[in-house]
Amino acid sequence: MPSYLEFEKSVADLEGKVQELRTMNRDDDVDVGDEIARLETKANQALADIYAKLTPWQKTLVARHPDRPHAADYIDQLVEDFTPMAGDRKYSEDSAIVTGIGRFRGRRVAVIGQEKGHDTQSRLKHNFGMARPEGYRKAVRIMELADRFDMPVVTFVDTAGAYPGIGAEERGQAEAIARSTDACLRLGVPNVAMIIGEGGSGGAIAIATANRVIMMEHAIYSVISPEGAASILWRDSARAQDAATSMKITAQDLVKLSVIDAIVPEPMGGAHRAPDIAIRDAGNKLESALAEFDSMSHDEIRQHRHEKFLAIGRNL
Repeated sequence: MPSYLEFEKSVADLEGKVQELRTMNRDDDVDVGDEIARLETKANQALADIYAKLTPWQKTLVARHPDRPHAADYIDQLVEDFTPMAGDRKYSEDSAIVTGIGRFRGRRVAVIGQEKGHDTQSRLKHNFGMARPEGYRKAVRIMELADRFDMPVVTFVDTAGAYPGIGAEERGQAEAIARSTDACLRLGVPNVAMIIGEGGSGGAIAIATANRVIMMEHAIYSVISPEGAASILWRDSARAQDAATSMKITAQDLVKLSVIDAIVPEPMGGAHRAPDIAIRDAGNKLESALAEFDSMSHDEIRQHRHEKFLAIGRNL
């Protein structure tokens, strides 16, 4: 059974009863098929009702769901012959950012993904998806490689933000983020960013300054976390729900503001309930986004990207 969020309690109760009845049906040969079907219908309707009116804070919780598919899952299912590449050739390897080359539906692509990990061991290995400077310098290395060999760049964004530790700051975190953002802008090949969970602050924009920015339906994209904004604005992180609402961090808000270009609908109840379907649909949107640039020259691709970001906020 899936892990339930606090606001999904009614669904959890119904699906728990369904599981109990199924166990009873197996153990006691009691025919409760009609009751199971009734409860399943009721649970599905409850889930649909909840997800039809999620608040920005509830979407934040869905975006952070521990069972939500991560960058590694998207790469495994969408990219064939993936060859990982490690190290920034300056300091060390940073596992928070996964990079490599492979084939996506017949195209050679360079892939950059922020990986959070699925369990305690992998989360520690990947530092919960929070990259250090060497991670962003590795991303720059891969982008330059992609430009040299005429490969589109695909990025999977999922981070609460860049790692704020002392060591990262000593090694030039801000400079590394700025250079990574600049590398995105300088690319002569198309780049498409897919925000699959959290798109947090400069840690996200460093690899998401793309020709096309696409968000999963229940992902979030923000300049700071709701908790961080609440601490700054009201000196009270408990007001994170108010901050989430005010900051316009949902895909639905951001597409209206032209910050992002498209939304990928998620299966009912979020991508974690049917990850294969969510990843397939994301791949379809990614494929169509890359196809838009097939006839463009390198200069036209750069100009398209520059105009996209210069236009944000001009018509508000």
